Amino acid sequence: MDRPFDYFVILAEMRTGSNFLESTLDEFPGLTCYGEAFNPWFMVTPETEDLFGVTMESRDADPMHLIEVLKANTDGIPGFRLFHNHDRRVFDHVMQDARCAKVILNRNQVEAYVSKQIAWNTDQWKLSDHADKVRGKMKFHPKDFKHRYHLLKDHQRDILRRLQESGQAAFYIDYDDLRDVKIINGLARFLGETETIKRPSGRFKKQNPEPLADKVENFADLERTIAEIDRYDLDALPNFEPARGPSVPTFVTAHVAPICFMPIPGALDQEIRDWLGAVDDVHRDVLDTGFTQKEFRQWKSAHKGHRTFTVLRHPVARAHAVFCRYVLNHTPWTKWDLRHGLIDKYGLDIPWDTPVGDGYDRDRHRGAFLQFLDFVAGSLGGSSVHGVEPIWATQDNLLRGFAAFVAPDHVLREDLVAHGLAMVALETGVEPPALGPAIADEPFALAEIYDDTVEQATRAAYARDYMAFGFDRWDAA
Repeated sequence: MDRPFDYFVILAEMRTGSNFLESTLDEFPGLTCYGEAFNPWFMVTPETEDLFGVTMESRDADPMHLIEVLKANTDGIPGFRLFHNHDRRVFDHVMQDARCAKVILNRNQVEAYVSKQIAWNTDQWKLSDHADKVRGKMKFHPKDFKHRYHLLKDHQRDILRRLQESGQAAFYIDYDDLRDVKIINGLARFLGETETIKRPSGRFKKQNPEPLADKVENFADLERTIAEIDRYDLDALPNFEPARGPSVPTFVTAHVAPICFMPIPGALDQEIRDWLGAVDDVHRDVLDTGFTQKEFRQWKSAHKGHRTFTVLRHPVARAHAVFCRYVLNHTPWTKWDLRHGLIDKYGLDIPWDTPVGDGYDRDRHRGAFLQFLDFVAGSLGGSSVHGVEPIWATQDNLLRGFAAFVAPDHVLREDLVAHGLAMVALETGVEPPALGPAIADEPFALAEIYDDTVEQATRAAYARDYMAFGFDRWDAA
């Protein structure tokens, strides 16, 4: 019989009912479960020495071989349980394998946490007969619970994202549905089983059916902690920016010294290149850039003790520099299509031609800058047809892009950049040259137009950067 899957995995956690689900699926003639086959501390059960001749040592050396062994030695399809702290290699493998059926078992995290703590206290992890029940209470530890809650939520988001990216579907089942034979038979059909069962397994009983208040010594602490957790992320900032790549071709390395600069558009750039050139007493045009990922890995291998760094800029200062350098003025970096498009489509109040001329005064400059910030806010917020370009992307997103390939050793801030560069020089054994002044914004400095309205408009556009890096109001000093 052709089956839709070769094997299945139950993605669950401790105390979610995975033992009970496994025992019920074993009631079907075409399904066989092999417990926690990839638990790092044991295989299937603590008493199992090998599985079809595969020992723990050989399993750990080649975990995917064990999956093939299970498939080859099972009538029907095999399955196993996989928790967040089991072999990560197996998790990565099954999530991209469309021939592996995903069964996602969930349980209220508070109930699971309390059950786990009671099991630890009583050393009773399974219950076959209620007469054998060991009664016990647990003390609720808020910090421990919150850590586990967010850890598992992140893992669940990871599972969902991987399924979405690969176009796969999973069968979701809740702890409270484990005794619903119709749902269990539906799960079996999803796995390709043609037989049905009349009742779930009778091997295991619910261990702690009492209300939570009867199982927790400090129940008030539990209630208070749960109230503090924002389950719906009401204070989260929406992010409509596309994920960025690592931008390796933009990296700049010193001519000789083992130092690499990872520039953020709109932040200090030419100023840092001048400093980097002065490290080896060469012009900035001699510096190496335009790397492929392979070439940059070779550079790192050839330069022992290397350091990489980037420089953050306050969002107001960065946005104003981008406006002046890429939009307003005729510079080596001017984006003419963007400039003229902003004038034509968005009514940006700047002269069509450059230089901007005497009629372009401070008030007009402030108004045009606020218009530009409004455009940026729309682009970053996903409400503009114009995509997000690196020159106005959030620094948070750009840094995440770097980290997808290599995270910078140092993230320096413009107001303390001289101290940061001295530290980079010290770590690489070079004499730090002086850092020149920042390139001035023209025709008006930010200090000439900055006020509460400008600050609020920038915060509206760059809320993620303010949150991620703790920026306060801009200080002209």
